[in-house]
Amino acid sequence: MPEERQMSFSLLLDIVEGKVKRSGVFYIQKQCSNLMEELPELTGDVQTHIPWMSEALVHKDHYENLYCVISGEKEFILLPPSDRPFIPYELYQPATYRETEEGTFEIVDEENSPKVPWIPLDPLKPDYDRYPSYRSAKALRCSVKAGEMLYLPSLWFHHVRQSHGCTAVNFWYDMEYDIKYSYFQLLESLTNAVGSL
Repeated sequence: MPEERQMSFSLLLDIVEGKVKRSGVFYIQKQCSNLMEELPELTGDVQTHIPWMSEALVHKDHYENLYCVISGEKEFILLPPSDRPFIPYELYQPATYRETEEGTFEIVDEENSPKVPWIPLDPLKPDYDRYPSYRSAKALRCSVKAGEMLYLPSLWFHHVRQSHGCTAVNFWYDMEYDIKYSYFQLLESLTNAVGSL
């Protein structure tokens, strides 16, 4: 988990634009449709939802995602749910970055928390010796620039990088737990069963 800090939006912009020097990588991430609640300054600039998406998706869940880039650029590596058998998972202790008094960062384990499944592979430089099955994954790459939008379907694996000063807004829509979800759960169970043999 990243270190979390409270600060004004104007201070964050000054840091991102290089007017104020601070150590670390600063960004705002808001989940669960709380953008308008926590950053009401944006109310006049950002719609609360995308009307055609609300109509096009009869079902809703935060797994259906419209990713809108306002400034800068985001680079995505996307893997479909059907690639699950080729994507490695391992269990890790949850941890949080904390800034030290010297201004560097350390990773502090959350020792009382149960381990969580995590993908140990770096999709930018996959270690095919350690994870040979990943060679069979069919990654798609795309860039989303200012004024563009990406529809990220539910259950798709993704890795994201961004340009300096990138600003983006996500619109989340509920996923229907239908045959697509059942198929993914079957694939997950089969992958785990074969992996434990």
